[in-house]
Amino acid sequence: MRALQIAATGMSAQQMRVEVISNNLANMSTTGYNARRAEFADLMYQQATRPGTVTANDGTIVPAGVQLGLGVRPTAVSVTLAQGSLSATGGDLDLAIDGKGYFEVTLPSGASAYTRDGGFKRSANGDVVTSDGYPLVPGITIPNGANTIAINADGEVYAYFTNQIQPTQIGTITLAEFTNEKGLEAIGSNNFLETEASGPPAVSTPGVDGLGTLKQGYLEDSSVDAVREITELIKAQRGYEMNAKVITAADEMLSATTQVR
Repeated sequence: MRALQIAATGMSAQQMRVEVISNNLANMSTTGYNARRAEFADLMYQQATRPGTVTANDGTIVPAGVQLGLGVRPTAVSVTLAQGSLSATGGDLDLAIDGKGYFEVTLPSGASAYTRDGGFKRSANGDVVTSDGYPLVPGITIPNGANTIAINADGEVYAYFTNQIQPTQIGTITLAEFTNEKGLEAIGSNNFLETEASGPPAVSTPGVDGLGTLKQGYLEDSSVDAVREITELIKAQRGYEMNAKVITAADEMLSATTQVR
């Protein structure tokens, strides 16, 4: 019976939905994390009677027809582009993007990655790096003897020294923007890679060309809404149970058919 196969695709879809929800809930405390949503589409249809077909009896046109669906399939796990709230940390190298944009960092392979996690650190050489040690692009090196670091909304980085009234500018942080942010490839550690779907990055100064501004001493929280995710989890669980009921019903119908004498 087709019902067995159709219900199986439904159970598989709801299982994938639960996996996406569980990943969202697991990343409730991940800096700069955007919630994901599983998306689905119906499978092809068997056209027992096509709509608009002329009947052989009297030549009238069938208004609806008989189209039998074959189930569901996953189409995408899309990112919900919503900025999380900004939490004050007080760290000199903690940066939050208030608006659109991504920080660019360099991976060990030499490729560029992009992130909204602004929890930067200072390496042994004084370079500004991510928690995984990936250097920020453009590179910024904090000189020895610098007491404090100040970063304004436009990304200009200043270092303050003892017995020096005026600060010294040591670099400028830029941001990257993509035509299709949902097309970025997630590689873990809050990093993304450019793809054909995302388009090339447009790099500019914070606050220019629609990019967000920087806030020093803040980090962006995860945008996961726990109440919404729990609600979606309940709906997915009930959907899984109903598809399982269909399999049970189809099995009982087949059992009744085999017992017919």
